[in-house]
Amino acid sequence: MTRLILPCLEREIRRELTERAEAHALTVFARNLRNLLLQPPVRDRRVLAIDPGYKSGCKLVALDQFGNVLDHGVVYLIGRPERRQEAKQLLVEMIGKHQLSVVAIGNGTGCRETEQFVAELIASELKDKGVCYVIVNEAGASVYSTSQIGREELPQYDASVRGAVSIGRRLLDPLSELVKIDPANIGVGLYQHDVKAKHLRASLDEVVESCVNYVGVDVNTASPALLRYVSGLNQLTARRVYEHRLQHGPFRTREQLKEVPGFGEATFVQAAGFLKIVNGDNPLDATWIHPESYEIANRIMARLNCTAGDLVAKDSSPFGPRLVKQDVDALGSELQVGSHLLRDILAQLARPGRDPRE
Repeated sequence: MTRLILPCLEREIRRELTERAEAHALTVFARNLRNLLLQPPVRDRRVLAIDPGYKSGCKLVALDQFGNVLDHGVVYLIGRPERRQEAKQLLVEMIGKHQLSVVAIGNGTGCRETEQFVAELIASELKDKGVCYVIVNEAGASVYSTSQIGREELPQYDASVRGAVSIGRRLLDPLSELVKIDPANIGVGLYQHDVKAKHLRASLDEVVESCVNYVGVDVNTASPALLRYVSGLNQLTARRVYEHRLQHGPFRTREQLKEVPGFGEATFVQAAGFLKIVNGDNPLDATWIHPESYEIANRIMARLNCTAGDLVAKDSSPFGPRLVKQDVDALGSELQVGSHLLRDILAQLARPGRDPRE
């Protein structure tokens, strides 16, 4: 009896401990990934992205505030003194030519030498330019540079340049850039190959979808990789929205989303609240307020003697203080609206352009 029961108990205990360890690993992965994806973006700054290296040199890419490539080059910091002098001249030239204000340095091989080089340059030649630098986690950049998404987005550049572009873009908008990489390759948890791939993918995809819907998406600038995580959309619908935008120009209202093939009423109801249109025909399209609640929002604004035109895509609106003073329960009874919905609408009217990451 002992010969059979003891091995059985041992296997049972080992299985339970393994499952407990795997659940903990998934929790660590999910928590770290969420914190990484919800890093505040760096807005309205032109970036010089540097992918450090020794033998192959440091790849330089100049990006505008929207992440578009302006220029690129290669410098060598190791070797003859003339090479360092050439590197200084090229960096100063690119920063001055494109009015770059931030240097994003990848944290890979050669990072410390590159950081020291850039710091010395900022303290001397770039002293009065107002330039600063930041170290950026480049985990997964090489995966993106050789991926199908990377080749589709930047077909005219080789993989080394695409890796530097990814480093710069993940400083400008971490969420939009990191969703293009398989979450398991970002390196935010324990050793991913020790966890069942199916469980890890399901857990991390759920985190990415949660973050995307928490922040919201500008439908006129988002890539298909970002759009596919919006609630109600899948890879095919996201691609159709992207192609419709390319063919017919930017969306002016949320109602135009119904013109996209396959974007039916059910999809619209589920996704419209997460898809924002900045500077469109209806200012409410830039808020979290769902189109189904526009009529209620207009009634609230009419009660405050204002219109949707008074809303601006910033962190505050001109009538924010008046909204704070409203008695939600009394106003809800008067308008026959639930208190939870009413609080959400008032919060959006008070701060219509708020990014929850900031």
